[in-house]
Parts: sequence; C-alpha cells; structure tokens
Amino acid sequence: MSPVIYRRLFTSLLWNRRTLSSTKRNSSIPGGQSEMRGDGAIRRKNPLGSTIEQTYAGALSFLRRNYTRDLTNVDVAVTGIPLDLATTYRPGARFGPQGIREASAQAGKRKSYPEGVDIFADLAVVDYGDCWFDLGQPHTVPIAIENHAKEIINQNVFLLSLGGDHYSTYPLLKAHVSRHGKPLSLIQFDAHCDTWPDESPHSLNHGSMFYYAVREGLIDPQTSIQIGIRTFNDDFMGVKILDAEWVHQHSIDDVVEQIRNRVGNNPTYLTFDIDCLDPAFAPGTGTPVCGGLTMAQSLAILRRLRSINYVGMDIVEVSPAYDQSNITCLAAATIGYRLLCLLRDKKMIDKSFPFGNYLNNK
Repeated sequence: MSPVIYRRLFTSLLWNRRTLSSTKRNSSIPGGQSEMRGDGAIRRKNPLGSTIEQTYAGALSFLRRNYTRDLTNVDVAVTGIPLDLATTYRPGARFGPQGIREASAQAGKRKSYPEGVDIFADLAVVDYGDCWFDLGQPHTVPIAIENHAKEIINQNVFLLSLGGDHYSTYPLLKAHVSRHGKPLSLIQFDAHCDTWPDESPHSLNHGSMFYYAVREGLIDPQTSIQIGIRTFNDDFMGVKILDAEWVHQHSIDDVVEQIRNRVGNNPTYLTFDIDCLDPAFAPGTGTPVCGGLTMAQSLAILRRLRSINYVGMDIVEVSPAYDQSNITCLAAATIGYRLLCLLRDKKMIDKSFPFGNYLNNK
C-alpha cells in the first residue's frame, strides 16, 4: 500500500472515530451520551433519558418513550384513546393516537427550542399504550375510558391523553375529578364550544360533552376559558370565550393574560382540539373550520402558560385519513411535546409539580 493511500485511509478512520465520539458527546442530541442505539421504547430500562434513534425506523412510542405499564418512578404517562364513535361529521379519529406517535419520532429528536433542554433527562415520561374498549358495545366505552385513566392518575402519575374524538375528554374529566375534586377549571383550545345542549343521558356526542360537564359540576364555567372558537352557540354556559378573531386582533401576551386571569391557581385541565388550528395547518380532523389559529400562535401561547396548576391534559380530534403529508399529526405531536416541556419546567424550575409515582410520594 502506497504512503498516500495509507494516509488517506488513516485520515478517514480518524474522522469517523471523531464523528462517532462527538455524537456521543453532542449536547444538542438527547441520548448522545448513551451507548444504546435504536428502539429505546422497548430496550431502555429507565423512564428517564433518551437514546439515539433513526427518525424513519424503530419502535414508535410517543416521542420514543418507554412502552410500559409499569409506573414506578414515573412522572407522566401518555395514553391513546382511539375513539371516533361520537363524531358528527368525518370519522377516523380512532387512528389519531397511532398517527401522533408516528409523527412524534421527529418532534423530540433534538433538545427543546428555544430553551435547549433535554426534557427527558428530568421528566420521567412513559407511553402507557392505548385504552382498550369494545366498539361493538358503545354504552361501555365511557366507563372503560374513565377506569383506564383512573389506573394511571390514582398512582399519582400525570396523564396526557391522545385522541380520538373530543367526547373522550368527558370520561377523562370524571376520572380527574375523582382524584382532585370538583369542579376543575378548563382551558380549551377549539373551533367549537362543545356546550350544545343534549338531554339524552347516554348520548355519544363530541359537541355536547362540556354541556354535560358544566351541568354535572365537573368544570367551573366561571374559571374556564375557550380559545379559538369560531362557531355559534346561543348559550356558552358562562365559559369565557376568546374567539379566533379576538386572538388574531390581539397580542400573544394579551391572550395569555386573559387565560391566567380566568383560571388563576385553580386545578386545571387543558384540552387541545386540533381543529383550533386553521385547516391550512391541520386539515386532518373531523370538523375543520376556516379562520383558525396558526401553529405559531398556538405554540407561543402554550410556552407562556407554565404558571397554570395543571392536573391533566389531552390532544384530540386528529384524523390522519384527511391529513396532508402528516402535517396535522406533526402539529399534534409538537403540541404534546410542548405540553411536556411545561410540565418539565414546573418540576425543575418552579418546583410546583406534585406528581410522580415515587416511594416518598405514596
């Protein structure tokens, strides 16, 4: 071998070694310090930490978190609610949790922006899998969702749910109220108020679940707020409305101030219906309405809502069949990641995160 060829090979090997080594030390990549590569959702033993993943391959849990129902030393559990029996227009939201998980492979690949934090080094998050229910027995679905949620929150683990149509928030609220007491405050991002009257006690209707929730005292309308509304109702039942036009005409700080003032420090449930976004940003949903919020507006608002006393959250109405290039699923996954950033900051900065299934908390 000639000296020239030898030098080239040596240089190439040295460069590759430095590249691999720098990947391990790269502070901008979550999991860069780990020797494990790929399929962290089923290989990683600890709920904290990350692994290097190929965005286009591997086991697809939400944000590549551990797929497990062991909630020991866990702060947050993510679960799917694959329901679309309550939709009034386009079905398909039962595929929402699956679509959000797939899109999330990209959302959490690097540290949070703009903070530059590996949130999973501090916040122990797992993917609990999906709620199981028998679609052939619709009357059994609400209690199945409620009991599934109780399995998690009764272990003092915070629950982030992925829908699924918006009706699922109703049994989720019941589960959270059983743990935290009632009424809760509600922060609802949505194109629809979902307080249209429905007097049937067993109705599955994703346009009336907050009508039930207000009447049953699950949420307090005087400390609840809806953002992005652009459909009419004769009676909003006392819930404060920041409609989409109001949001467009005011600053992000104005919106945030209204939300903070409304809910105060009350125990609060946040629900984000993806149709709050304009169809340009979220076409993959069952009842799209033009004139909605942009993704930039939504993220900017959420980033500033760290002070809220959250007890539960969900993201709903993602229907991948109507999506274009996965932009709706990516939006939902990004919102989910941003919500987890809020919880991480409440735990590490504010020291105001009372959740976590640790021995000293039981």
